[in-house]
Amino acid sequence: MRRIVTVAALTAVLGSFLSCASKTEQPLKAGKVPITGTWQLVSRTVIEKGDTVTTASSKDESFIKIINDSHFAFLQHDLKKGKDTAAVFVAGGGRYSLKDSLYSEHLEYCSARNWEDNDFAFTITLKNDTLTQSGVEKVESAGVNRINIERYVRVKP
Repeated sequence: MRRIVTVAALTAVLGSFLSCASKTEQPLKAGKVPITGTWQLVSRTVIEKGDTVTTASSKDESFIKIINDSHFAFLQHDLKKGKDTAAVFVAGGGRYSLKDSLYSEHLEYCSARNWEDNDFAFTITLKNDTLTQSGVEKVESAGVNRINIERYVRVKP
């Protein structure tokens, strides 16, 4: 019963977040709004087991997502070139599909190998040069079941 209440609460929180989107923020339509390009992570909100954690981009790390016509890739690393205890490097990628505002990723490659061969469905919106992606990340082998909301800004060439 507690699990049902938790799922209902998480669904309500995600629905509330999505309904608060600006009226100028439009769901994406395949072929109408380009999502291809390079995107810099601005903030991330994770809702897991009733806890909500929001993190803004850091001066110590960089996270980008690159999207072409059929594939996506993400890269994260610390900006101190791995020379302190906060050293981090994460990478992954695979195929994606986009239908209306439903963006689905199939993660084929990942430095966290137990995340590979998983599918993730997100709702995405684009407002000016800001891409917002939200959905459930569930990876049983990693013990992950959470709502992830990411906001990116387009990297200018």
